[in-house]
Amino acid sequence: MTAENKRLKAVNTKDAFLPDFCAGRAVFVLVLVAELFVLTMVLASSGIRQFSWQYLALVSLFVQWVVLISALLICRLQARLSVLSLSTTVTAVYLITMLVTAAASLMGDWVMAGASFSIQHFVFDGLGLLRNLMVSAIMTGMVLRYLYVQASLRRQEQAELESRIQALQSRIRPHFLFNSMNIIASLIASDPRKAEQVVEDLAELFRASLKTTAHPVKLKEELELCRCYVGIERLRLGDRLQVDWDVEAIAEQATIPLLTLQPLLENAIYHGVQPLPEGGTIKVVVGMRDGQVKITVTNPYDGRAKSTGVDSNQIALENISHRIRACYGDSARLSTHQDDGFFVTEINYFCEAAVMVKG
Repeated sequence: MTAENKRLKAVNTKDAFLPDFCAGRAVFVLVLVAELFVLTMVLASSGIRQFSWQYLALVSLFVQWVVLISALLICRLQARLSVLSLSTTVTAVYLITMLVTAAASLMGDWVMAGASFSIQHFVFDGLGLLRNLMVSAIMTGMVLRYLYVQASLRRQEQAELESRIQALQSRIRPHFLFNSMNIIASLIASDPRKAEQVVEDLAELFRASLKTTAHPVKLKEELELCRCYVGIERLRLGDRLQVDWDVEAIAEQATIPLLTLQPLLENAIYHGVQPLPEGGTIKVVVGMRDGQVKITVTNPYDGRAKSTGVDSNQIALENISHRIRACYGDSARLSTHQDDGFFVTEINYFCEAAVMVKG
């Protein structure tokens, strides 16, 4: 395992509350908060009338050096800090910050004395050092408390998110079960052997649908389940149902919430192909560019044809939209539109796992 992977694993540890101090965003936020604190402190000590930009610059330089060096040391030690208990981690961070503050204070006194440690120029300012350590301790305590509360909220949101995903997935299962039972019932009398094969294939599909994990699966696995489902439906609809698969090999390494594409194909069949006497072809296009996964499902659609279950179709689409946004953030989206007799459903989301595999 590389050092970068160890660092990422440390940041994602369940009990870890420190952010990734090697990331530019975390360091920028830390620098911004420190500068706001310096500005407040300078305004409180000197007031507006006696405000000095030189004094602000001097204090900012000192504080930012302490912040950046402390962040650098914590970044280098993050993998080790992640395996420590909460109290030990807090103590270690405090120790790092205090040592950096003391070193920066002595260095500042040395610079202000003309970069000479001779007795004639350099005078040790014990009270100044104590003041800097006390201010640094207060700032460190406030930041650590904020980070701990934020980490607790993230863990709570993640737990609620997993429960929400499970609830959304459970809403899809009854609809899937009802349609599958209809397929088996239609085959038992006409072709018992095929009905037995459908039961075996259906067992694979239900094994996937009954999984309780909220973690996404490989897109390749989801596509295999979809092909199994389409095979069952073709036994019922015959040549009226055709599916054209256009899948990029690299896209199969991306991840997707389990049973996301299957409901889309189910909707395309029941609300698009099935109402048409001549049937039609469903086209599934899966591609990826720079970690951005795009999935398009296109099916023939005749608005004049009678199609039942419009409400359930909308519910299924809303559930899928919620699931991908829950897994991949607000940038993930599901969109639909009609285009010259075809109904098009598009899913777009950014998948970091696919970028790591590609790299």
